[in-house]
Amino acid sequence: MSGTRYRVGVLGASFGGTVHVPAFAAQGRFDVVAIASPSRADEVARARKIPHAFASLDAMLAGCELDVLSIASPPFDHRTAVLAALARGLHVLCEKPFATNVADAEEMAAAAASAGTVTALAHEFRYTPARQALHELVRNEHLGALRAIEVLWYGTMLRADRERPDSWWFERARGGGISGAILSHLIDQATWLAGRAPVRATGFERTANRTRHANGASFETDVADGAFATIDYGDGLVATVTADGTRAVDAVTVAVHGETRTAIASGANAVDLTTFVVDDEETSELGLSAQPHANLAAAHPNLPPFVTMLDDFVAALDGEPSAVPTFADGVATQRILAAIGYSI
Repeated sequence: MSGTRYRVGVLGASFGGTVHVPAFAAQGRFDVVAIASPSRADEVARARKIPHAFASLDAMLAGCELDVLSIASPPFDHRTAVLAALARGLHVLCEKPFATNVADAEEMAAAAASAGTVTALAHEFRYTPARQALHELVRNEHLGALRAIEVLWYGTMLRADRERPDSWWFERARGGGISGAILSHLIDQATWLAGRAPVRATGFERTANRTRHANGASFETDVADGAFATIDYGDGLVATVTADGTRAVDAVTVAVHGETRTAIASGANAVDLTTFVVDDEETSELGLSAQPHANLAAAHPNLPPFVTMLDDFVAALDGEPSAVPTFADGVATQRILAAIGYSI
C-alpha cells in the first residue's frame, strides 16, 4: 500500500553499513531497525543510530520484527539468508553475485516464487543516467538491429603492486574474486540491454597475480583477477563482457552497437560516464539529466543509483509497476558465471 513504511534489517556491516543502511534511510519509506554482523554490528548500529544490533541473522530474525531483509553478506552466505527470510514471509533484497552456483540460485528463485513476497537483486548500476539512456535508445529502436554489446570494466585494484588485506574475497571456495564481485554486474547490464535471455555463453577466468601482499605479509590466492565472457543472445546479437583488475588505468565502457548507430558510455568509473551516439555521419554527445539523489554521492558514489533502485523496489512493494532486478535475472547471470568457471 502506498505510504506504508517498511522495517528493514541489514545483514552485513561492511558494504551493508556504508551503502545499504544509508540508502534505505535516504529513500524515505524504510526504517532500518536492525543490523546483523558477527564482528561489527554494534559499531555500525551506534554510528548509524540503528536500534538493534545482532551477531547473527538467526538472532536478528528472532529478536525483532522485520518486513524486509537486505542481504549484504558474502556470496557463500546468500542461500542460507535468503531461504531463512523467505520462510518468515519477508521481502528480500540480495547483493550480487546471487549465489556461488546455479543450483543454489535456482533454489532461491523457486523459494521466492512460492513465498510470494517481493524479491530483488542489488544491481544498482542499471540506474545510472548513462545506462538508463542506453536502455532507452535500445527500447525505442534508435540504433537499428542490434548486433553487439560491450560491457568492459578495467581496474587497477588487483595489480601486483596494489595491497588488499586477506579475506574471504581471495578464496575461491567462498565465492571470492572478480567474477562474482564485478562480472556479475556487467553480465546483468548486458542482458538488461539485450532485453532477452542468453542463448549460450563461453569464456574463462584467469589469475595473473597469485601472490598478494598486504601489511608487510604475503598470502596466496586462487581467485580470478580477470574474467571474460562472450554471450549469444540469438537473432544476431552477441555481447562481450570483461572485468580485469590488473590494468594500468581505471576505465569503464558500456556500448550497444546497432546496424545504424552505436551508443557508448565511457568514463573512469562505473558511475560517472559520458554518453555518445555515433553513426556514419557524426558523433553526438548526449546531455543527460542529473542522477537522482546526486546529493548523496559525497558519502559514497554508489548511493545515488542504489537509492534510485530502492525507489523501484518500493514501487514493487506497493504493488506498482517496477523494473527492479529480479531473482530470475540472477539465475540467468549465474548460468553465465558457471559457463566461465565461477561455481563452487
